[in-house]
Amino acid sequence: MQFDFSRNHFELFGLAPGFALDLAALEQAYRALQSQVHPDKFTHLSQAEQRASMQWSTRVNEAYQALKSPLNRALYLLQLQGIDALAEHDTAMPGDFLMQQIEWREGIQDAREAADVTALQTLEAELASTAQQLRAGLARQLDEQHDYASAAQSVRKLKFMDKLVAEIHDTYEALET
Repeated sequence: MQFDFSRNHFELFGLAPGFALDLAALEQAYRALQSQVHPDKFTHLSQAEQRASMQWSTRVNEAYQALKSPLNRALYLLQLQGIDALAEHDTAMPGDFLMQQIEWREGIQDAREAADVTALQTLEAELASTAQQLRAGLARQLDEQHDYASAAQSVRKLKFMDKLVAEIHDTYEALET
């Protein structure tokens, strides 16, 4: 079996590159590829062919993980354009988002100190809504406008918001114990 490692993730699955992605088509292509390259199918072959199968399977899994997550898909699309959206030297954020970050963090801290699960749930819902709006904006920025600088900033915002949601989940766990 021949496997081309030079293909990008979208090419690997036979999908058009873009942020707006048919997740069912991705899943179907992933399963079809995995059925071809899974190491269990190569146990009777040489060590070299078994190693190659493991590499193919790993590549398919990595590509699938990158494309199924909206944040990782956006990061990958930017990477295809030569942009590292999470580069340490590029952390600038608009002032209004910085202020919003502070409010969210204070809200989480206040809810933690008061053991207020309802407040945490409200913050989590607000973050989910804001993240959904950012993902919709990312689709426009990446697929329609090709505005990669704005998309990189949206990705940084989403990454920060993911951290806040994780902090909320940690707070839920801490309050349960």
